[in-house]
Amino acid sequence: MKETGRAKQAGKSAEPGPDGAPENTSPLDSSVADPDPDSRELIGDMPPEEFRRYGHQVVDWLADYFEHPEHYAVQPNVRPGALIDALPPSAPDKGEPMEHILDDFEKQILPHVTHWNHPGFMGYFATTGSAPGILAETLIAGLNNIGLLWNTSPALTELEQVTLRWLAEWLKLPASWFGMTLAGASVASLHAVIAAREAAREQDQAAGRQLDIDKLVLYTSEQAHSSIEKTMLVLGLRRDHCRKVPVDTEFRMCPEKLEQAIQAALAAGLRPFCIVGTVGTTSTTSVDPIPALADIAARYSLWLHVDAAYAGSAGILPEKRHFLHGCERADSFLFNPHKWLFTPMELTAFYCRRPEVLRRALSLVPDYLRSRQDPRAVNFMEYALPLGRRFRALKLWFVMRYFGRDGLSANLREHIRLAEEFAQRVDEHPEFERLAPVPFSVVCFRYRPPGLPEDSLNELNRRLVEAINAGGDFFLSSTVLDSRFSLRVAIGNIHTRGTHVDRLWELLTAKAAEIGSPAA
Repeated sequence: MKETGRAKQAGKSAEPGPDGAPENTSPLDSSVADPDPDSRELIGDMPPEEFRRYGHQVVDWLADYFEHPEHYAVQPNVRPGALIDALPPSAPDKGEPMEHILDDFEKQILPHVTHWNHPGFMGYFATTGSAPGILAETLIAGLNNIGLLWNTSPALTELEQVTLRWLAEWLKLPASWFGMTLAGASVASLHAVIAAREAAREQDQAAGRQLDIDKLVLYTSEQAHSSIEKTMLVLGLRRDHCRKVPVDTEFRMCPEKLEQAIQAALAAGLRPFCIVGTVGTTSTTSVDPIPALADIAARYSLWLHVDAAYAGSAGILPEKRHFLHGCERADSFLFNPHKWLFTPMELTAFYCRRPEVLRRALSLVPDYLRSRQDPRAVNFMEYALPLGRRFRALKLWFVMRYFGRDGLSANLREHIRLAEEFAQRVDEHPEFERLAPVPFSVVCFRYRPPGLPEDSLNELNRRLVEAINAGGDFFLSSTVLDSRFSLRVAIGNIHTRGTHVDRLWELLTAKAAEIGSPAA
């Protein structure tokens, strides 16, 4: 495979070789072609020697990918549907050589990829797949274990128990909590609300009442993730009964407003059943006052769920652990090691104080999956919607062991330091304005040149983020805070260094001056 795929993606020319042609430096190029597909045996898998050869090439390609991320634009400059139009309308009848498949990966697939592992990817919370985790993913795919019952993969089940216990210890969460991995925070929050609904049903049953699901009301912050509202839709509950509680000037849920809303619902004959607090909201990474929410949940016998998808990882740092204060009183809790603990997608750590409630809601064991029970044998399928589960804990085990708590902490501290320095630059610049606190590694800000009316600032900042993203070196996102269009810089990629943040600031100030000039 020649360098053409990479050069096209980067928008740069490949380095010429001695003969003036682009030099072949791609590890995916093979000097030994696969046999003619017509002559290959079609029964059975790829021969081991072929797998070994191309496996080495793929690992070499990935190593080069991480070593030279600047070869790629963060976002591809392509139109929607372009890849669909470029690929054949039907799958092949005859198998194709792996050499051709890898060649097409570089020529056709790669130019359409957004590079989340790029150090300039600062738009959303990073989902860096670190090298140890990627190696583990290879082993996970090779073993191809499916965790149904304990005996379908004892290693899968028990390593999940061990790694989730390790994480709870790092975050100083209760050792008695039941932990399991799920594919994402949205799925984990769905499980939490299922458990909350079951707990409400059991409360009403104990009181001699029948639960009326049309009266169930859930409370969360105006800044909470949209997945919380979506759980109501998925469970057949009323969407308008997901009540958005107002926030304070630092975008944290107001406990007094929450209690007022609960009292109003009770007076109207409704059935409050769940409070969802957030540690690290999506827009600003604000932290709800969890201890106060726990007090209210206890006072009204409501389920308390805490979504710490992004910021939960910071709990491994002693200087940031206070943001998790009160979480030990929650009924359920989640955070994403696939965000800020550099574990490849998809891995959410979900904890439940009362797993028996979750099990009563979800346990459904058909005859063909019944087995003898041992008190130490955990069957995760009885606590989760999916019947099967991947060997996700293996990649978390690799990451935790390779970096250790000290190595992971050092990376998090560096990201926080870079964000604080960036925020200081914003604060010191007369034409930029920070719009939210920076408790972790996300900075929300806008360009605000003097003399420009407020109603023009949103469009100006929209043009600014578009100009930065169009350059290919960085990708930023945006949000709206109190009707103000805000740029978001989310620093959390394991490959991001101070030089990248310095370059981003240079581009921001230059582009801001350019689009803010009268000629623009």
